[in-house]
Amino acid sequence: MTGQVHVRVRRVYDTPEPDDGARVLVDRLWPRGLTRTRAELHEWCKNVAPSTELRKWYGHDPDRFAEFARRYQAELAEPERSGALAHLRELAAEQRLTLLTATKRPEISEAHVLAELIRS
Repeated sequence: MTGQVHVRVRRVYDTPEPDDGARVLVDRLWPRGLTRTRAELHEWCKNVAPSTELRKWYGHDPDRFAEFARRYQAELAEPERSGALAHLRELAAEQRLTLLTATKRPEISEAHVLAELIRS
């Protein structure tokens, strides 16, 4: 992949912006209280989300983020998830990519881990 990759992380509940590019939800669960119309998604890529077991273990505890990121990256090597990650990399190579999550702290979410991997 050549050129600069433009990927960012936002909350799915935030108002869509014209420069979001491809808006991709990366959570396994659909966000509470949000309609598909209001979300304005390009797609929902739940195959890239962490396993239910990892998600529940993590619980968005900031003290567990480093270990969560390590375990999540190991999960991303699995065939189904690695294919989904490759797809996100392709989208990012073509246009701006906005990874969306419902979490209140996107900076300690799977979307943040994905964005770092896509940029590297």
